[in-house]
Amino acid sequence: MEPACSVRMDYAKAAQRALGGMLVVAGISHLTFARRDFRAQVPDWVPLSKDDTVLASGVAEIALGAGLVLAGEKRRALMGKIAAAFFVAVFPGNLSQYVNHRSAFGLDTDAKRFARLFFQPALVYWALASAKRKADRLAPMPFT
Repeated sequence: MEPACSVRMDYAKAAQRALGGMLVVAGISHLTFARRDFRAQVPDWVPLSKDDTVLASGVAEIALGAGLVLAGEKRRALMGKIAAAFFVAVFPGNLSQYVNHRSAFGLDTDAKRFARLFFQPALVYWALASAKRKADRLAPMPFT
C-alpha cells in the first residue's frame, strides 16, 4: 500500500508541470496572438520599447515554463524559487495596467484590473508550493 504522502507528491509534481505548461502557453502568446495586450502591461519606466519587453518576457516565460516541466528532482526547488521570483518581477506590469487604466485581456474596468492584482500572489504561492523536493514532501503528515 502506498503511503498517503505519495499522492501529495504526485499532486506537487503535476502542479509544477501544469504551471510550467501555463507559462509556455503564456510565453507563446507574448510572441503571437496576445502581443498587443501584453504591451498594455509594460510600465512606462521600463527602458526597452514595450514590444521588445513583451518579446523578451515571452522568451523568458517559455524557458521558465520548460524548466518547470523538465526539472528533475534535484532542481525542483530551485525552479520553483526562480518561477516565484519571476512572478514577483512582473507584478509592476500588472500594477501599471491598473494605475494607468489600460484595458487588455478583458480587464476593461478598474475593478477588474484591481482584482487581477491578487492573482499574482497566488502564482507565487503555486510556484513555491508545487516545487517542494521529494525529501521535503516525505516528512510525516501530522494526521497519519
